Amino acid sequence: MRQEARTEARRGRSPARKDDLIQIRASAETKAILNRAANLRGQKLSEFMLETARRQAEETLLDQRVFFLDARAHEKLLELLDNPVMPSKELRARMNRKPPWIG
Repeated sequence: MRQEARTEARRGRSPARKDDLIQIRASAETKAILNRAANLRGQKLSEFMLETARRQAEETLLDQRVFFLDARAHEKLLELLDNPVMPSKELRARMNRKPPWIG
């Protein structure tokens, strides 16, 4: 054991490790889907799951960001929320257009 790890262990703290274990139960169907996706990316199942879960966790955390506005900017934001800009004819046409991936 490295000196730093021994010191941390004596202090009642565990050193930061990359080999902590996360256990999860899943149906056979879910595991098969995850395995297929991992194989398509050329990853081990655990690598794929950890990368995907971390990316989703980061996105969730970023969605919870708090931002602060001065009084003037706050009023402008409320005005925009209360009176949204109407979509143009061009935007309406684009939104009603059939996506190219649908035959």
